[in-house]
Amino acid sequence: MRTFLSGRYGYAAALWALAYGVLGGAWALGTPGYPWGATDPDSDRALSLLAGTTPRFGWCVTAFALLTGMTALALARRGDRRVPLFAAWSLAVLLVLVVPDSRLLMGVAYTPLLLVAPVFSWDMGGATFADAWPWPVLNQLLCVLGGLLLAAAARDYARGRGHRSWFTPERGRVAVYVAFAVPLFYCATRWAWALGIPLGVSEEFLAEGEDGLWLAGAYLATFGALGGVLTLGLAQRWGEVFPRWLPGLRGRRVPPLLAVVPAGFVSVIITVAGLTYVRWTIMGRFAMAEWGTWLPECFWPVWGAALAIATVSYHQRRKEDAHREEAGRASAPITP
Repeated sequence: MRTFLSGRYGYAAALWALAYGVLGGAWALGTPGYPWGATDPDSDRALSLLAGTTPRFGWCVTAFALLTGMTALALARRGDRRVPLFAAWSLAVLLVLVVPDSRLLMGVAYTPLLLVAPVFSWDMGGATFADAWPWPVLNQLLCVLGGLLLAAAARDYARGRGHRSWFTPERGRVAVYVAFAVPLFYCATRWAWALGIPLGVSEEFLAEGEDGLWLAGAYLATFGALGGVLTLGLAQRWGEVFPRWLPGLRGRRVPPLLAVVPAGFVSVIITVAGLTYVRWTIMGRFAMAEWGTWLPECFWPVWGAALAIATVSYHQRRKEDAHREEAGRASAPITP
């Protein structure tokens, strides 16, 4: 049982690979639901790197899943043989950062707006959750899940082999402040547009969004700024113990996963969206005169990487603190 639990992420990644490999083979044989290419409603925008593929690419998906499953099982079994950690991390990066695109971020960002819009009778132009989360985007969530499971298995295997962790509290603290500062560049442009200030764009471009488009941009900017403030909690006391002004929770310890899960997921979708803009910039899709529309987003991979480092460092610190407390209780003398 202990062996199974120690390799639980590896076995979970292997199960994911089995299921996704079967799905890839089904697409190749003609089963509907292929999430890329012509069946993707946004394929003409070249959001995905797989936009030019056909359902026959499903066989490649199956082969990729087979390789992922074999790697995951090798990590889970923790034998004496050398496990290809480089392969594990490479496969995880492909699943988490290369296969998805910027629509993941848009889905997450607009979901709260879609939830509160009916309460305040806001006109969303007929947009629904199906518009924010179509099947091609949900499929990206599946790929991210598989990549994160494989990454967790690789991390546990490396730790079990005595590899020294790179994520120190000092690096985590620096990463927190970087993750807080970087999005402010994007926020400044969107808030300026909402106020009628053409920061990084022309007057003509600014006039195109007078129907409320820039208010939506300001909402996204505010969403990002609030996320930056919450990021500070990864290096502050209130990120470990609930502050006094929270009734019912004050003084209690913050469950680590309450911070780790959302911060880790956000670091992924921010990085993915930023890489999409970097790719578009390299392709020459943007004009230098309208730098406000694309340059801030090109810094998002830095934001996402910093948030990921801060999150892992926070998780590791909380885990080490818990182990020290447990050891202290175990060694404490028993008084009659």
